[in-house]
Amino acid sequence: MNHDSNKTLDATDLKRILSSGIVVEPQSDSKSKLAAVMIIVFGDEPMILMTERPKTMNHHAGEISFPGGTWEKKDNDLLETAIRETREELGVEISRSMIIGQLKPVTTLNSGFVITPFIAMLNKLPKILTNSEIASVLRIPLLSLLQTIEDDKDPLHKSILEMYTFKFETHLIWGASARMLKQIHDKILS
Repeated sequence: MNHDSNKTLDATDLKRILSSGIVVEPQSDSKSKLAAVMIIVFGDEPMILMTERPKTMNHHAGEISFPGGTWEKKDNDLLETAIRETREELGVEISRSMIIGQLKPVTTLNSGFVITPFIAMLNKLPKILTNSEIASVLRIPLLSLLQTIEDDKDPLHKSILEMYTFKFETHLIWGASARMLKQIHDKILS
């Protein structure tokens, strides 16, 4: 599907493009740790919700990411992990019925996680109550963010071939989050 860069994309088109089958079962090679994130798309002009992690975190300190975290044995499946982590980090309740699809799992390079991204679409964002794992919440216009894609030129990030960056205001989005955004970029803009 080809969209010219000036075209707007409404929520109905976006939902159709991003909808997919959902596989919620943890799939592991036993060397990797499992995690799941929630990609929340909201509003008439599609916006995407991302978070900035505190610089004091053990993993991915100061990075821009999607709400989510590590799969725990008490979670029935990876979707439950994404829902639980979104509730814990942002105070936002996402129900399974709001999930429209998922992206291919992405592996983190340094921390060894295999992250399954789920996509939820909301008409509007509810009130957000962050916990200590979140330094700030970013509400980002999706299409303009996707148009900032570049190859990641930082040699420290180049341990695999496919590395990208996206920019929003003063924030650089790279690593696993950027590879998730690249999947959305390719679905929408290619």
